[in-house]
Amino acid sequence: MAIEVRIPTILRTYTSGEKAVEGSGATIDELFKDLETRHAGIRERLVDEAAGGELRRFVNVYLNDEDVRFLAGISTELTDGDSVTILPAVAGGTA
Repeated sequence: MAIEVRIPTILRTYTSGEKAVEGSGATIDELFKDLETRHAGIRERLVDEAAGGELRRFVNVYLNDEDVRFLAGISTELTDGDSVTILPAVAGGTA
């Protein structure tokens, strides 16, 4: 099962500069575990093991443009050909 994963600039050091990589897995969690086998250290930046293995607070993950937090979170199921986008949360503005 091939899943395209779009990588934000800040995490491309883990993917040798690649903007997108392929992975596999039946869920977001399995996909991130699969990515870790080829891109060591990336899972730690996405998943907070101390919080029960949930997505880190300031990481947004989209499955085919749907925020996985409004689906099943890290347990969201995947199918062949899906597209996963990882985006760091951005804060800021003027006071």
